[in-house]
Amino acid sequence: IGDFSLACLADNDFLIVGSGIAENYHMRWFLSHLPDDGSVTVTSHNLGLVGLTLAGPKARDVLQACTFDDVSHAAMPFMAVRKMDIGMVPAIVGRVSYTGDLGYEIWVKPEYLATLFDQFMSAGADHDIKLFGARALNALRLEKNFGSWGREYRPIYGAVETGLDRFVAYDKDADFIGKAGALAERESGGKLRLCNFVVDAKDADVIGDEPISHAGKVVGWVTSGGFAHASGVSMAQGYVPKELVDESDGWQIELLSEQLNARLQREPLFDANAGRMRS
Repeated sequence: IGDFSLACLADNDFLIVGSGIAENYHMRWFLSHLPDDGSVTVTSHNLGLVGLTLAGPKARDVLQACTFDDVSHAAMPFMAVRKMDIGMVPAIVGRVSYTGDLGYEIWVKPEYLATLFDQFMSAGADHDIKLFGARALNALRLEKNFGSWGREYRPIYGAVETGLDRFVAYDKDADFIGKAGALAERESGGKLRLCNFVVDAKDADVIGDEPISHAGKVVGWVTSGGFAHASGVSMAQGYVPKELVDESDGWQIELLSEQLNARLQREPLFDANAGRMRS
């Protein structure tokens, strides 16, 4: 249905953050599945809650300079979420990052956003802080073998096929929505596997739907890709039959009517053990 971050802010208070462009679609699903007894309510904040990402090796130093709360690794480890004041700005801060490096996602009411931005830019001046956008983020996530919602992660692919099965509580007592399908896919192993490739591209990069071949035969398709600037290589992500995922040689990806050699990139090019992201 979607790509969500879920945080427990209090015993009965949860924050769900999803893809903003699909908020209405997600809300229809949540509202249609609410219990009839009124024990659960879902509120869409829409533009009532906005945010910034603060990421990079000096992200903790910048955030700490703006708050009296302890944001050390011991006090706020990877995946922690808490409410805190950043200067005079009440915020919800999560220690997560789609860049693959140390980072935070900060959520505030819109009237505080400009002040939050100014604080970070001021505190980050001594750390050579820079702005980055969606295209830079795409390059960074490719270096981490991170998939994206709407491309790699869609309802047509199963959790085993995407490699996200480690997040599924198969043994959970509750008969959650999709449990039967998830168990069936785990039993069968699915048909596909999401793979990452380094492509011998020339003056263009894949963007999606390009054919993936093995040993001269088309076997799969690209879901997304681009140039990984920090690593200086062109990358692609896509699905291939599960029987081929152990094959290291013989891969090609068609781009602009030309067959380009490609190699499986099993480990992320950046911070393969996630040490920086979790530090």
